[in-house]
Amino acid sequence: MEPLTYRDAGVDIDAGDDAVRRIAPLAAATARPEVLGRVGAFASFVAVPGRFREPVLVSSSDGVGTKLKVAFLAGRHDTVGIDLVAMGVNDVLVHGAEPLYFLDYIGIGKLDPERVEAIVRGVAEGCRRAGCALVGGETAELPDLYAPGEYDLAGFAVGVVERTRIVDGAAVRPGDAVLGLAASGLHSNGYTLARRIVFDVLGLGVGDQLPGTGRTVADVLLEPTRIYVRAVQALLAEGVEVHAMAHVTGGGLPGNVPRVLPAGCRARIRRSAWRVPGVFEALRDAGRVEEAEMFRTFNMGVGYVVVVPEAAADRAAALLAGAGETVLRLGEVVAGERGVELVA
Repeated sequence: MEPLTYRDAGVDIDAGDDAVRRIAPLAAATARPEVLGRVGAFASFVAVPGRFREPVLVSSSDGVGTKLKVAFLAGRHDTVGIDLVAMGVNDVLVHGAEPLYFLDYIGIGKLDPERVEAIVRGVAEGCRRAGCALVGGETAELPDLYAPGEYDLAGFAVGVVERTRIVDGAAVRPGDAVLGLAASGLHSNGYTLARRIVFDVLGLGVGDQLPGTGRTVADVLLEPTRIYVRAVQALLAEGVEVHAMAHVTGGGLPGNVPRVLPAGCRARIRRSAWRVPGVFEALRDAGRVEEAEMFRTFNMGVGYVVVVPEAAADRAAALLAGAGETVLRLGEVVAGERGVELVA
């Protein structure tokens, strides 16, 4: 018997080294002044920005979920990294934090340096959009764990906020205005149901047109999650009083908005305040999905929620729109059991 090597067992160290060489400049291009050292060390070093008097670190971890299955089918791997960053930085943003740095984890069956480079190119682009630094991560070749051609992603975002400016929802009161920021698509939630409808019920392929959208299945389902950092940071920098914010992910509006409401406050959201994008209508109709199920599975076109005093609503909406967001006047906070009330 010939001596065995790690490559014979399924792990290619040379391919791993090649992947690191490819992604190092992508990460370096996202550096902030607070980043110390270099990519490739055993750990990353990031200083807290000096302008904070009482800094609090805010952290989040997340993944992309079964949206990756669409990327596998389409052979497109340069946008799911944006989704990965978005899921983390939008979460820390909810509490008023400025995203500071990000780390990624890629678990893959067979390490293809070009594919890993494409994935990390998306991660770097997401970090650029969020203004945070990609400071490191891990790529693990696990041939016995993942099917051929498949991988999984996890991301870890760290932000920083002044302790006195933490947004936690405690200030929410009945009468506050509820603003929504439009989503770019499905973002990264509900894909197990969406794939079932698109590929099994409708029998479509990734290159086919998705009814009601005028775009291919791949283009619609791989549209990256919108990153709201720059617009919301601009709003906070102007000193607008923000009582609460919510990132609309799994659970939709009914599942996420109550997480930032105090007891005795209920968000009344008018369904007529916005038009649900065509992709959600196509999924609803083809899958015969009930309205309540749609709203607790998908974002339905609203990716982020901002709660402000009614007196500040017009100014907040103008600032967010000026920063490039589509702003929706969703409704208001009323007295009642904590939750979301969808009305006509």
